Amino acid sequence: MSAPWITYRPELKVMDCTIRDGGLVNDHLFDDALVKAVYETCVEAGIDYMELGYKGSKKLFAPGKFGDWKFCDEDDMRRLVGDNDGSLKLAAMADAEKTDYHEDILPKSQSVLDVIRVATYVHQLPVAVDMINDAADKGYEVTCNLMAISIVQDAEIDQALEILRETPVSTIVVVDSFGSLYQEQVQRLVKKYREALEGTGKEVGIHAHNNQQLAFANTIESIIHGANRVDATMAGMGRGAGNCPMELLIGFLRNPAYRVRPVYQVLQDYFVDLRNKCDWGPMVPYNITGQLNQHPRSAIATVSSDDRHAYVELYDKLVADL
Repeated sequence: MSAPWITYRPELKVMDCTIRDGGLVNDHLFDDALVKAVYETCVEAGIDYMELGYKGSKKLFAPGKFGDWKFCDEDDMRRLVGDNDGSLKLAAMADAEKTDYHEDILPKSQSVLDVIRVATYVHQLPVAVDMINDAADKGYEVTCNLMAISIVQDAEIDQALEILRETPVSTIVVVDSFGSLYQEQVQRLVKKYREALEGTGKEVGIHAHNNQQLAFANTIESIIHGANRVDATMAGMGRGAGNCPMELLIGFLRNPAYRVRPVYQVLQDYFVDLRNKCDWGPMVPYNITGQLNQHPRSAIATVSSDDRHAYVELYDKLVADL
């Protein structure tokens, strides 16, 4: 019997998504001190990538309502990370149909960013392909998050992968947007993505949500089956039920380049207090939407309401709508 869990894959890379996905909890209204602390933690912990936020359209998202990390303007990023001279690569997410990418994504030579993460639903793929080509032409490493994959038909997934295979993306990410996938489904999807990308040198990634408290387990499952790009957040902070916790992931990986102690330090210094101001993490309403493979917006509304424990009402409404 072999014991592969005591070794590591040097080609596996970790991305911190705390400020981007976690920003969906508080409209990206983070204090500068916390963002800088997460950045410095990523550097100290040996994390490979940090996603600073979105490249959101200011025509769709009012700057007065949202924090700087909804837009990732160059001056705001440099205010906290300088020229980012180390090995940590910085990323921003560009949502299909929510980003003025021709104007707001500068040429790589003018930006502190290294990576543009294009996020798209399958029906937005033509726009996403144009965004991918635009970012690649500007000199960025480009990846693609195929969102809400749990509600996409196999034929559509296959077609999307066939199209993306011919683009300059370096990674295509399996995104469990609703936190509804089980390990067997993650295994099947990672294998499907890998087979579709065979021979291209492109990697498969995983971005898991924690509605059924499976984000960490599903991330491990994806790694077992060959996903080499994995997402996590400090304290699991992310929309609704949150994401795979970075402290668990770094503690699991055996690569000596990663160090978990700085992660515990930033949790102790910043995220204990932040949890008193923001609500995220596994709760019964998110469990319900995860089990029913539904978008968590109704659970978020319940948790934010005066009757946050109206579990049966939420369940009955969602079941009636199926």
